[in-house]
Amino acid sequence: MIITYIKYSIISLILSLSAEDKNIVETAVANEAFSTLVTAVQAGELVDALSSEGPFTVFAPTNDAFGKLPSETLESLLDPSNIETLQSILTYHVVSGEFYATDVVNAIKENGGSFMVKTLQGSKLELKLWEGDVYVKDNSGNKAKVIITDVKTSNGVIHAIDTVVIPQ
Repeated sequence: MIITYIKYSIISLILSLSAEDKNIVETAVANEAFSTLVTAVQAGELVDALSSEGPFTVFAPTNDAFGKLPSETLESLLDPSNIETLQSILTYHVVSGEFYATDVVNAIKENGGSFMVKTLQGSKLELKLWEGDVYVKDNSGNKAKVIITDVKTSNGVIHAIDTVVIPQ
């Protein structure tokens, strides 16, 4: 637990150093914790979209999050024949607009304990507070904990999550 905390504290510090000068993709590329996400964004041909003006809020799965998926699932998603499925999953992690942690927490509190956001994929994610932490919940009920918040980029904000959320 302490090692994980230290690991994510270091990642957060590294991300915040100069991320404001870089767009979402450049920020992810600059951090090893997002190398699997970067590979997926490239395979899904979404680099240009996530480098555009935005603004966007990205709930970005870390390498550890992708590591929770069965290896054959990740390999299958990265196969060019599954580009539409990969694009659907990746855009399910992106919301139009900039939503910082305080905005998210306030919206959750103002809406009775949860807040729905529409993703670029078209479906909704539910944002909730559990035991003092913000979680992203997909349509199947799977939860991803927000582990790093408010990484400001030139075209939006990144919140790192510990699990890949999957649209139905």
